[in-house]
Amino acid sequence: MGKKKCPDCPKCMPGWLAAFGDLMSLLLCFFVLLLSMSTMDAKKIQEAIGSLAGALSVLEGGTKTEISRERQQQATPIESSDETTNMVKTAELKKAITEINEMLKTSGGPEIQIEEAEDGFIIRLPDGLLFKPGSAIIQNADAILFLKRIALIIKKLPENLHLNARGHTDINPPDSSSPFKDNWELSTARAVSVVKELIKNRIDPRKISASGKAEFDPITSNATQEGRAKNRRVELHFFSIDSGTKARAEKSILDTSSKVQ
Repeated sequence: MGKKKCPDCPKCMPGWLAAFGDLMSLLLCFFVLLLSMSTMDAKKIQEAIGSLAGALSVLEGGTKTEISRERQQQATPIESSDETTNMVKTAELKKAITEINEMLKTSGGPEIQIEEAEDGFIIRLPDGLLFKPGSAIIQNADAILFLKRIALIIKKLPENLHLNARGHTDINPPDSSSPFKDNWELSTARAVSVVKELIKNRIDPRKISASGKAEFDPITSNATQEGRAKNRRVELHFFSIDSGTKARAEKSILDTSSKVQ
């Protein structure tokens, strides 16, 4: 029995292939129609392609991408405010005080303190660091070094930040060996000595002042020896002066004087 012969394939294409070809033609016409109806900005496309290629590091040699001036964006510079500057400088002062206190611990000397105030900040210098009993002459090398450090920072502070050195004593008057008759003279002279030391380090005298409070502004009780030692001090008051503050002060003075009249 002989082998069966394979039937010949039909000469025309299959029916499914004709339907598939028609479908592809319709899809092609559809996309061409969409493309013809849309509007494209060639310049923007080139910019986008160039930026993407640059980000992916696939720029060809000699190829440059240019962004139109209209599409360039400039970064807004960050400006530091006076408040921020003051905070930075206060941090520098705290660092300087920490370093000088480490030196004072080795010699058993009193520590320097710093605290915030409503209009600035205050540095408290104990009289044991600066002066001998009943004296207003600064002879301690550590105190002179610290005042030099403070002077360097004051030079960098904003122009509207001023300093007032205030001398304070305890309740006991100066002894007979002191050249000062009372605590008013002693506290004021000590504040002036601190101011003069800062001026030696090229601090503008117009930005600093000195005053004495005697024993009338204690920070603790004078009943104990430790309390009296804390009350004997020179405080450096850093405060801000602006036009608004001056205007309010002048208005208050004028209002008070008009009421008195």
